[in-house]
Amino acid sequence: MANREEVRATTPVDRNHLSISKPKQIAAGIPAVTSSLKHGLTRMGLTKTIKTLKTVNQTNGFDCPGCAWPDPEHASLFEFCENGAKAVADEGTKKRVTPSFMSQHSVQEMAENSDYWINSQGRITHPMILHPGSNNYEKISWESAFELIAKNISNSGDPNRSVFYTSGRTSNEAAFLYQLFVRSLGTNNMPDCSNMCHESSGRGLGESIGIGKGTVTLDDFNKSKLIIVVGQNPGTNHPRMLTALRDAKRKGAKIIHINPLPEAGLIRFKHPQDYMTLSFGSEQLADMHLQVKIGGDAALFHGLMKVVLELDSLDHNFISDSTNGFEELKRNVTSTSWERIEKDTGLTRFQIEQAGKMCADSNATIACWAMGLTQHKNGVAVIQEVANLLLIGGHIGKPGAGLCPVRGHSNVQGDRTVGIWERPSEQFLERMDKATGINSPRKHGVDVVESIIRMNSGEVDVFVCMGGNFISATPDTEITASGIRKVKLTVQISTKLNRSHLVTGETALILPCLGRTEIDKQDSGEQFVSVENSMGIVHSSIGGIKPISEHLRSEAWIVAKLASIVLDDNRDWMDLVSNYDNIRDLMSNALEGFDDYNERVRNPNGFALPNLPRDSRQFNTSDGRAKLITHQLPELTISDGNYVMMTIRSHDQYNTTIYDLHDRYRGIHGNRRVVLMNANDMIERGWKTRHFVDIVSHYEGETRRANSWQVVPYDIPSGNIATYFPEANVLVPLNSTADKSNTPTSKWIICSLLEPGQSLGEEE
Repeated sequence: MANREEVRATTPVDRNHLSISKPKQIAAGIPAVTSSLKHGLTRMGLTKTIKTLKTVNQTNGFDCPGCAWPDPEHASLFEFCENGAKAVADEGTKKRVTPSFMSQHSVQEMAENSDYWINSQGRITHPMILHPGSNNYEKISWESAFELIAKNISNSGDPNRSVFYTSGRTSNEAAFLYQLFVRSLGTNNMPDCSNMCHESSGRGLGESIGIGKGTVTLDDFNKSKLIIVVGQNPGTNHPRMLTALRDAKRKGAKIIHINPLPEAGLIRFKHPQDYMTLSFGSEQLADMHLQVKIGGDAALFHGLMKVVLELDSLDHNFISDSTNGFEELKRNVTSTSWERIEKDTGLTRFQIEQAGKMCADSNATIACWAMGLTQHKNGVAVIQEVANLLLIGGHIGKPGAGLCPVRGHSNVQGDRTVGIWERPSEQFLERMDKATGINSPRKHGVDVVESIIRMNSGEVDVFVCMGGNFISATPDTEITASGIRKVKLTVQISTKLNRSHLVTGETALILPCLGRTEIDKQDSGEQFVSVENSMGIVHSSIGGIKPISEHLRSEAWIVAKLASIVLDDNRDWMDLVSNYDNIRDLMSNALEGFDDYNERVRNPNGFALPNLPRDSRQFNTSDGRAKLITHQLPELTISDGNYVMMTIRSHDQYNTTIYDLHDRYRGIHGNRRVVLMNANDMIERGWKTRHFVDIVSHYEGETRRANSWQVVPYDIPSGNIATYFPEANVLVPLNSTADKSNTPTSKWIICSLLEPGQSLGEEE
């Protein structure tokens, strides 16, 4: 048997048959209902499916473990989407990963399977350990697991040689305790999934408007006149957003969709609940689709601002009273030539002017975006250009208008709010120290990319992951795996098996935790937790399903127990988790905006955190004004014969979790190792559908190769290609990151497509 160093980190070549159908034009509808029921019934059974889906996103129910889109105040009986139903079914599966299962399957054997297979094995039932030199996990007691972690942290001798990762699924209470434990230990090494998604949004907006969050509420969509959706695929990644867009459309709003790929959710939408009222038609959402080339968004927003400036559709009073930098912005934008804008975007001046006139005509505009903007070298800069467009029109701090970064994971924004951040502000730390009695370290910690670099340099002894699938979520898979293998102890706090349990440090622990759907019972009785959605609303979540194993523990309990063993302090950590009200009382004192937390979070609709730009048109910047920060356009020229690749998700996945092998809206079925490519580009290469190619990425003289991909013709700009994440992560260079935010550039990878086995530079 191969040794542990040879455990596969990347997904294996997929030999399944690739089936291709015509891409869908309509999102949701009956197929979404059918898919939701299929996933629920096959994974959970009838009774559990009914019980969970009736309580997801409901008052006194649990918050969907999927995306962070907000719930309407008056929720319907079924307030979930197709992918939310998949997330619930995935967590509620009847299948189990037991110590017996692990004794029969080595890590090498499991890693040779797809991520879909690994995830489908079910829920983890017991704490387990993978000893040095062993190929199989075995059962371990909770006490022994905690003692092992404490011993390794102690032996390390330096808190900065430990790294504590967090996924966005973690509740506010668990995340708060986690950061309190880590800072009490003496480090800010708290990378999290934000580093790989909306870090660019936080940095960009923080500099521009003084807060790294959006400035809209769900109700603003009902009052908006224009909604710009850019770099985002809500039909797959945030399906409930389609309802908000449909309702806005019915109230007269216009919608501009900006994306290299046409996406079904923004072409036409059919709400599944409409069938209950015998309404069978679908509705068009986007009034205009601007099929921008990958990386051309900055040029496009320069073009839109050129039109707005030429038409003098500006809020002059707001610009004069509340912003800085307008004249520099005006000089930069007006000096950008239409020739350059057309070249970078792949769009015509006429198309951009039409969209620009829609911007000029609107007196209430919302701009929404996701990874299509953030995962570029100029991710921070392009988000500031989006902010510029809205600021010069005064589209902030008024009904129906504002900035809306659409977060992915269900509590990724809440985790950052309560302190999961490697770069905390002095203001945050001062209040935290005063409320908790600790002395927080001031030295910044490591983010995701920096932590991988440190691992590879042998500077990390202990690596703890609170959820997530680090090995599959991060860039440069082989480099990441190499670093993880150099760590003495890796710890995964998880609900289900994933590839990060197989590619490990010298010793590895799996600590099984409760899922969002499950009853959390502590000494004082059943508990609830809280989360923050994409629009800054904090609300409660309470599970109602019996835990799948008596050996599961809540994330909050795991953190508290670990802290009580590792730290030599006077805090009664276990008293904090005996009743989560105790945690929230501490949070009330330690966190801005959390006053009377226990009382306000019990409001059926939760409460809104303070947001100066949204609430009062004020800005927490050095001079109290919003900053119009303008940028030169990025250089997008690439060598002849190369392509720009972006990674995308399929309709049957959420983040790294693969629910099934279908991408229904795009018509791709049975195989995920595909390259979506412009048909004319294929003809130029003499390739037909399903032609096999190898992909080689290029960055600063280095190359990375992934073999055996099938080419599929698709409606994508010439010179651009798209591949699925995480299969293509092996091609994303670790050091190719966004300026300032250090976010991996997973939407801008320069690649060559070669015949199988062909060498670079070799004639075809």
